[in-house]
Amino acid sequence: MEDSSIFSVIITAITVLGGASAWRFYERRAERKDKDDDFIKKDCRERISKLEALLVQSSKEKDELRQMVLDMTSQVAELRVRVEFLSSENDKLKPIAKKLLPKKNILKG
Repeated sequence: MEDSSIFSVIITAITVLGGASAWRFYERRAERKDKDDDFIKKDCRERISKLEALLVQSSKEKDELRQMVLDMTSQVAELRVRVEFLSSENDKLKPIAKKLLPKKNILKG
């Protein structure tokens, strides 16, 4: 009987020590997992913030480029009107220039 009680005590001591070690192991593992999760969340937040900043910046650049295109379009339209006006004035002045200038200095065009 003494042998079985010694074995019971030894097995109980091993179980208690093993249980405490297992508890510490799982507790540390859970802490590491929480830290990893927190790191991932923090990293994702930082990336999202950077992406949002880039999105805002690209939106501003797009608006600036759109305004530049509109300005250039109006300038091109203005230049077209000027060219048409100058062409019509040139066509009107050619016959007058032919009459006023001697034949050797006639404007070609």
